[in-house]
Amino acid sequence: MLNLNTRKVFGIFKDPFTDDVITAGDVYLNDGSRFAAEYLFQTARAGGMLALVGESGSGKSTIRRLAIDRWQLEDQKVRVISPRIIDKGRLTASLICDAVIADCSTEKPRRTLEAKARQVEHILTNSSRSGFSHVLMIEEAHDLSIQTLKYLKRFWELEDGFKKLLAIVLIGQVEMKAKLDESRNWEAREIIRRMEILELEPLNGKEIAGYLGLKFARLGKERNSVFTDDACEALARKLQRQTRNGVVYSVAYPLLVNNWARKAMNLAASMKVKTVDADVVNSL
Repeated sequence: MLNLNTRKVFGIFKDPFTDDVITAGDVYLNDGSRFAAEYLFQTARAGGMLALVGESGSGKSTIRRLAIDRWQLEDQKVRVISPRIIDKGRLTASLICDAVIADCSTEKPRRTLEAKARQVEHILTNSSRSGFSHVLMIEEAHDLSIQTLKYLKRFWELEDGFKKLLAIVLIGQVEMKAKLDESRNWEAREIIRRMEILELEPLNGKEIAGYLGLKFARLGKERNSVFTDDACEALARKLQRQTRNGVVYSVAYPLLVNNWARKAMNLAASMKVKTVDADVVNSL
């Protein structure tokens, strides 16, 4: 976190990276994340299937919250179904039925899976005919079992005439791509071949400048009075990694940008420097 001396040196009274997303206007969107947000929004309305994949801290949950906020602001009739079980590895078809019933009705779940399945179809059909769309959103979906993945297709196939009753959005870390690899999980090919995968990309130097600009604007500060342009480029380079095969890749996701920006500001303050430049970042 930012220490008190750092806040004093830079003239800020709040950490710009803590509780930094309160409204949709606090969300930084580059071209990739803007496309992801819109794609998730449209997939839910159209009854499609989407896997939103990203590294830890890449902004997946923020994209989810942005979509839900937009549905509410635009008074869209979308019902979001979110299984609450903490260990998604234990999520079953029966528990998904329970979530649909709880989030879309006041009914109590029936006892058998057969009865629950009929109950779910009845509830979704009546809700759809009242003008609602439905989206099953599962976070930490990289932990789902292959058996549960296979069952998801059965939920997605629920229809009322030509209208899909349930869209499915899986949100998980990059390990989920392996789960959705047909060559590894042939038995789940029915859903894998229908599931679209959208991966959130890291920020480049210019995007880091825009991202930090939004954070500091919330505090009434100009970004370039705290971080210079060359500091943003240096931060992008600092957040590059290299594989054993020499392939360079970036880990400049929002969470890591936040952490390293704090480090740079704390270091600058300890050096009695009031602006973070490339030399400060390179000294980390």
